[in-house]
Amino acid sequence: MKKSWFSLVFTLRGSVIPAILPKVILCTLFAVLISVLNYFKIPVALPILSSVVPSIVLGLLLVFRTNTAYERFWEGRKLWGTINNSVRNLSRMIWVSIKEENEEDRQQKVQALSLLVAFAVATKLHLRSESVNEELSVLMPEVCFEKLKIVNNPPLEVAFWIGDYLQHQQDKNCLDTYQSTAMFNLLNIMIDALGGCERILKTPIPLAYAIHLKQLLLLYSLSLPFQVVKDLGLATWVLVGIISFTVFGIEEIGIEIENPFGYDANDLPLDTICKNMQINLDDLMTLSPSVRHW
Repeated sequence: MKKSWFSLVFTLRGSVIPAILPKVILCTLFAVLISVLNYFKIPVALPILSSVVPSIVLGLLLVFRTNTAYERFWEGRKLWGTINNSVRNLSRMIWVSIKEENEEDRQQKVQALSLLVAFAVATKLHLRSESVNEELSVLMPEVCFEKLKIVNNPPLEVAFWIGDYLQHQQDKNCLDTYQSTAMFNLLNIMIDALGGCERILKTPIPLAYAIHLKQLLLLYSLSLPFQVVKDLGLATWVLVGIISFTVFGIEEIGIEIENPFGYDANDLPLDTICKNMQINLDDLMTLSPSVRHW
């Protein structure tokens, strides 16, 4: 259900307020101290500090930081969309194209479709640096599940099993060359998407850039009271609080979305995506490929 504008304004879940509140309070209290000193005629007004960190420079750095983080978030979403579409297409092709000679063939086909979901689930766990768990145990035989526990890259192992199944079907002449080529291409696309997600995960924002931006943000926020206290007096803390809330919030948004594969409210809904894959394949397996539905 879509929330109203005012409901979103006062929503804490998914916002960056809890993360930035200590920094905002620190800068605001510092501004209160400077304004009190100015009230008692202590010379703290230093307009010369306005040139320490020009606002336009800081703004450009924050925009670059946020845009870079959002590009990572959006690329992650596109890669998971690629995995989702490839799983759908490959499962449909397996279900419709591979011939069934007996009940064992059908069971192997069902197991292959379960492995497609297992690939997505294993990718999700792999990106979250989590161990193989019961989510995967229901999607494969026990012997495969136990083997998956000891490999370094579980989704790649699952992709190998899927490829092995497809190769076996081609060797049995249950697939022609064109069908086999198309299916292996889809499997390769899934593996490429896995590699793309790993690239996002293992290529963080350069540490020097992150450190320098934080230093500039703190320097800017702490120098601001000296610049405006002469004009604002005891109201200095209000302006400093608003500006520090803005700049620290923009930086924190970039931090929140630069790794889109976790559990934060702003991360990709990977659990939901995997669950929907399972639902789609369950629906597919209720259809008989030998019966026309029109």
